[in-house]
Amino acid sequence: MNRRNFMKAVGATGLSLGFGLKGIEFANAAEGPIKVGILHSLSGTMAISESALKDNMLMLIAEQNAKGGVMGRKLEPVVVDPASNWPLFAEKARELISKDKVSAIFGCWTSVSRKSVLPVVEELNGLLFYPVQFEGEESSRNIFYTGAAPNQQAIPAVDYLMNELGITRWVLAGTDYVYPRTTNKILEAYLKQKGVKDEDIMINYTPFGQSDWQSIVSQIKQFGSAGKPTAVVSTINGDANVPFYRELGNQGIKSQDIPVVAFSVGEQELSGMDTKPLVGQLAAWNYFESVKTPENEAYIANWKKFKKDPKAVTNDPMEAEYIAFQMWVKAVEKAKSTDTDKILESIIGVEVPNLTGGMAKMLPNHYITKPVYIGEIQDDGQFDVVWKTKTEVPGKAWSPYLPGSKDLIADWTPPINCGAYNTVTKKCTGSGS
Repeated sequence: MNRRNFMKAVGATGLSLGFGLKGIEFANAAEGPIKVGILHSLSGTMAISESALKDNMLMLIAEQNAKGGVMGRKLEPVVVDPASNWPLFAEKARELISKDKVSAIFGCWTSVSRKSVLPVVEELNGLLFYPVQFEGEESSRNIFYTGAAPNQQAIPAVDYLMNELGITRWVLAGTDYVYPRTTNKILEAYLKQKGVKDEDIMINYTPFGQSDWQSIVSQIKQFGSAGKPTAVVSTINGDANVPFYRELGNQGIKSQDIPVVAFSVGEQELSGMDTKPLVGQLAAWNYFESVKTPENEAYIANWKKFKKDPKAVTNDPMEAEYIAFQMWVKAVEKAKSTDTDKILESIIGVEVPNLTGGMAKMLPNHYITKPVYIGEIQDDGQFDVVWKTKTEVPGKAWSPYLPGSKDLIADWTPPINCGAYNTVTKKCTGSGS
């Protein structure tokens, strides 16, 4: 492919964005491009969160092409819209692997969408890089989990509330699907292990897209009026967060009264809200845009340039996807192949820099190491970091607080090669999927 045709191809996908593409030639262009699947909702209730991840991948691919691609071959994005429709995720993933012949898929947000895709990538021996915090309790040979496991987000957040703010009463509020339910099951077991009584735990679930929060917020307000320090641990996902936080403000619930720590509200979601009533509320993530490092500042500048928007924000899942993409690139170059089996071997132990400092390492359980941050919402929609771990925390596939999981480990290297290995019976029980 000559330079003129290459620029035409790049321009057709909207990727000619000033990343120094002029003069780039691909040494192995005759082999054809390496196709990369992008599986994020661009419509429906999850578009508020996932659309930024699609653009993030397009930017990362453009930047990599500007460096000469991978193994001298151009990367070609294949974008699909599963439209917040969980069965459609599986259908689109099958098309990406079987029809489009992508070498890897970067995508999904909700756990139900990931679990929809899991049997497809296992059946077709594809690769999925999943960039969002989730409930764990799973380790698939064909999935790499670069978002936070509960021990890298939920557990540290509860520890912070308990140890730093003295919280003794807990509202576990979530959207009604697998991630919030499993995470809250883990948190409930953890809290009880810490001596919290049943009557001091309130659990509430709402559908995707919940818009009427008046009665639920009233219940939370009543629950918090018992004279004990109370907090909300929120696994509410998608666009339901906007009316939830609005109703907190309407009912005068401030952070000093009932703090809320969220696992699914970041800079992207806050950019569409009036943040004044939310100042001081909390979020637990492994990345914040406000963390100052040269790497993060360069990433933010590139993102604003890519979006042609000086107000464009970055967030945690974007960094998790950035890490996933860099790991995939290194694994392909290390294996000198895009073959799935070769990537599965080459990627274990691969390390890439976090945007906030330190290194992310791919572990044998297909989880990674991550720092943990607690941030306070500021009136400009950014977060002020109030707490962080001293070092990166290795992700755990299985929770030690659940009876059915405490004896399980995941290890996709010989001799175990199993996603759910029972350390007591010394037997592989599957992948937890």
